Amino acid sequence: MTRLVLASQSRWRRQLLDRLRLPYAWASPDIDETPRPGESPQALVHRLSLAKASRLADDYPSHLIIGSDQVALFDGEILGKPADEAAARAQLARFSGHRVRFLTGLALLDTAAGRHWVCHEPFDVHFRRLDEAEIATYVERERPLECAGSFRMEGLGITLFERLEGDDPNSLIGLPLIRLCALLREAGLDPLS
Repeated sequence: MTRLVLASQSRWRRQLLDRLRLPYAWASPDIDETPRPGESPQALVHRLSLAKASRLADDYPSHLIIGSDQVALFDGEILGKPADEAAARAQLARFSGHRVRFLTGLALLDTAAGRHWVCHEPFDVHFRRLDEAEIATYVERERPLECAGSFRMEGLGITLFERLEGDDPNSLIGLPLIRLCALLREAGLDPLS
């Protein structure tokens, strides 16, 4: 029986979860991701991660449901996904030569036991100096319009960086697997057993 559910429509999160070789189902939680007035980035990713998992609880009453959400932070501002290629180019031009912090929230909801865990993983990306031509080429090739920060770590995005800092590079793609494995073990589902 499949006990694990991923509350996400992201193919990138599914690809990450596939690495654990655990059977799982997935469904889109369809929630409003609008930040609340005065909500901190940490509170936002905590709330949205748990909300995504909780949205599926009625449909999966005896399961472990994974919810995850990510924001990009630059100069104290929460960055959204770019609306179009021009916005993606503008975001990357702002980041040139600077650090951008990504905060990935992770929730694990055990609907059978009525308990949950929520945490977040920070990850810093240091962009190298980028010129307009590099940015234009990158955006044209990758079309990272559904990505906070306007890049895909799992693709050509790696060419934009000087260095990366954090405990789990998977968190940059949207699902911190190291922390997830620890939560799954705590919930009684060891990926290696």
